[in-house]
Amino acid sequence: MAEQENGGERTEDPTQKKLDDALERGDVVKSQEVNTWFIIAGATLILLDFSNQMSGGLQTSLRGLIAHAHDIPVDGRGLLHMTGRLSVEVLSAIAIPFLLLVLAAIAGNMIQHRLVWSFEALTPKLHKISPGAGFKRLFSKQALANFAKGLVKLALLGSVMTALLWPERQRLDTLVSIDPAAILPLTKSLALGVMGTVVAILAIIAAADYLFQYRQWFERQKMSLQEIKDEFKQTEGDPTAKGRIRQLRIARMRKRMMAEVPKASVIITNPTHFAVALQYERGMNAPLCLAKGVDAVALKIREIAAKHNIPIVENPPLARALHATVEIDKEIPVEHYKAVAEVIGYVMRLRRAISR
Repeated sequence: MAEQENGGERTEDPTQKKLDDALERGDVVKSQEVNTWFIIAGATLILLDFSNQMSGGLQTSLRGLIAHAHDIPVDGRGLLHMTGRLSVEVLSAIAIPFLLLVLAAIAGNMIQHRLVWSFEALTPKLHKISPGAGFKRLFSKQALANFAKGLVKLALLGSVMTALLWPERQRLDTLVSIDPAAILPLTKSLALGVMGTVVAILAIIAAADYLFQYRQWFERQKMSLQEIKDEFKQTEGDPTAKGRIRQLRIARMRKRMMAEVPKASVIITNPTHFAVALQYERGMNAPLCLAKGVDAVALKIREIAAKHNIPIVENPPLARALHATVEIDKEIPVEHYKAVAEVIGYVMRLRRAISR
């Protein structure tokens, strides 16, 4: 029903304007799996490069706290001071890793689409709280794909973690009895192995999910033929209105052109089809085209010329050549100088003969 109301089935690829409008609305391709991959990859990098630094800083702070626990004042001001100092030390230890996680989360979004500032997605919409719409979303292709994706992730990651940790089950049982100082290296080694494998698996899942999300988004942007026509009218203008404007411009230009004909020195014609009005006065570099036209326009030029006693010279080849090459209010091309000079010379001799 919605497709019929919009002018038919949406089978056409979206125009660039449609894609730009979608981006401005905040309707972009977004795969949550890509974001997850960047965050987990960032956490793995932090564990690999910053775990010793973080643990060393926290170890120093906590060792001093435990060693001098009996000296810590328990009154309100002392406890507040100790809590503030400990918070600063903890934040200093995790500041850089936390910043890297934030950058990883931002990168996960920006690698999928450019930065978008839009509040339309936050605008309340009644159809989103409709039970019918919610039921459709619950059993939509997107929901089924998310469900299947969740099962695949659970099965893959569960299998990988089992395969990695099962051989280490004997060592994990002994963690409660070994020196606490040896727990961290073992835990770090196991965590890096698990997270490295998880990152590799999620890279495949994220790539597949992005392609799926892009295809879903692209299908949503498709347009019907009527939508493309409507968009063309909005961007390029209504063809009927543009034709009318073009006609008005031609009419104004023709009217202005006819007003210049009385200034012409000679009209060169092909008796029935072409007419070119030229002006030449002493001091001009070359004759100037004041007006030109074919058929009805040529007839009108000849009528105005006859009314104002402007000489009309029949020269079909020259009339056709000038009409094809010279622009209105422009000088004639160099290749026509000789032929036009002969015509103007003839007109001037004719005028001198008449004036005698």
